[in-house]
Amino acid sequence: MKNIEIFDPAMCCSTGVCGPSIDPELLRVATVINSLKEKGIIIKRHGLSSEPQDFISNKVISEILQKEGADILPVTLADGEIVKTKSYPTNEEFSEWLGVEISTKP
Repeated sequence: MKNIEIFDPAMCCSTGVCGPSIDPELLRVATVINSLKEKGIIIKRHGLSSEPQDFISNKVISEILQKEGADILPVTLADGEIVKTKSYPTNEEFSEWLGVEISTKP
């Protein structure tokens, strides 16, 4: 099983339920991550506004941000390698990388 990390752009929260409107994509990702957590699979998320040091201390993320700028976010790493940029992983991608079935239904 791969170690997955998501480096989020600056935002007020990672769930998508804050601010003036709900972001369905952030809500989907948060739901998938919570579902995986229930199976004992931890996906680490790093928020640019809340954990900027994580972006600086991770060499891969620091380099891509210097080269591409913050528009490259979100960036997903699998075992320390970039597997996706500019959007969040799909349920199918999570499933493929982790070798588990993803269900976002309660």
